[in-house]
Amino acid sequence: MHNINFIRENPIEFDNAMKQRGEQSLSKKILEIDEQKRTTQTLLQNLLAERNTLSKEIGKLKTEKKDASSELTKVDNLKKEISNLKELETVKEDELYSILSRLPNIPHSTIPIGLDEKDNVLYREWGKKPNFLFQPKKHFEIGENLNLMNFDIASKLSGPRFVVLKSQLSRLERAIANFMLDKHTTDNGYSEINVPFLVKDDALFGTGQLPKFSEDLFTAGDNHWLIPTAEVPLTNLVRDQILNINTLPMRVTSYTPCFRLEAGAAGKDTRGMLRQHQFTKVELVSIVEPEHSEDELERMLKSAESILQELNIHYRVMTLCSGDMGFSAQKTYDIEVWLPGENNYREISSCSNCGDFQARRMNARYKKENRNLFVHTLNGSGLAVGRTMIAILENYQNSEDNVIIPEILRKYYNNQSTLL
Repeated sequence: MHNINFIRENPIEFDNAMKQRGEQSLSKKILEIDEQKRTTQTLLQNLLAERNTLSKEIGKLKTEKKDASSELTKVDNLKKEISNLKELETVKEDELYSILSRLPNIPHSTIPIGLDEKDNVLYREWGKKPNFLFQPKKHFEIGENLNLMNFDIASKLSGPRFVVLKSQLSRLERAIANFMLDKHTTDNGYSEINVPFLVKDDALFGTGQLPKFSEDLFTAGDNHWLIPTAEVPLTNLVRDQILNINTLPMRVTSYTPCFRLEAGAAGKDTRGMLRQHQFTKVELVSIVEPEHSEDELERMLKSAESILQELNIHYRVMTLCSGDMGFSAQKTYDIEVWLPGENNYREISSCSNCGDFQARRMNARYKKENRNLFVHTLNGSGLAVGRTMIAILENYQNSEDNVIIPEILRKYYNNQSTLL
């Protein structure tokens, strides 16, 4: 949620920021509603003060056994006016909420301005593309040839964009997740948290998926939704709290299934596991003081990168432009892994600094020098487990229709060196 004081003081800057995010200029409308609300509140406060004064006079008159009928009539009239003003105040608050809750975060001054992924900027890259003496296959060709990946059965069970993984591929997914959790908790300073996979409306509002993106979510009924990412429950751990400054920075991680309708992805990536309604991911979330959030983003990015470096898989990091960032982010880095079967880079992680945007929606604060201040929140994939498996299948395939297991994962495989 946006700070209304910032909009009052910087309406042109706010409009320019929203234009960079593909939104209309709304500061004039916002400030008109805000002024109407504030005027209503002032009138309401005056009437409440007048009613209190009259109530005291009535009490005095009754004590003195004098006629208070005139004052009682005035109080009755005031009650009606006060009720009308309270209703108007609620209407204006709802109007303001409806607009502000649907506007994305203000982009950070350091990000590139652009419309879509074509305007993203290379930040750095690591490793080298593998050289094959044969034509590398795509991940689903490898999985289906090994009879370890079945989309037809999954479709019968659940419809399109699901997969059944069998035997050694199911084990590989588990090994990847265990490796990621071990790396992040042992080396990268995150605490593992086991969270619910169902959350309420308030949680999704806090992280920014609601109210604007309900069409991308699976509802479970009874005011519950399946989580699209563990970012939602992890970030909401601090909702409606005032944290002790000594608990910051707070760094947590969780391995969960994620559920997404992918309503805007019709016709995209219809083959394979790249875009699924259900997938697993290891999520990283940090809660920090505002002055540390930019450094924390770099730290989080390095933590996510460390997974691919340990796996020795080539990737690049892109700084997302203003038009390609997620709703709640003010700055985002995407890690794009190289997939030789596709001959293309694919996103495997997004690491974002949300500033105080989510904290304001969640009312998440910390106490510093007797002041309650909003925290800054950050989130990132560390990494998407299914896409990491895709990257391993395509980068570690061999000419014998087998897949070499990366050395770092072999301890989860009884030191087995190949998938089969």
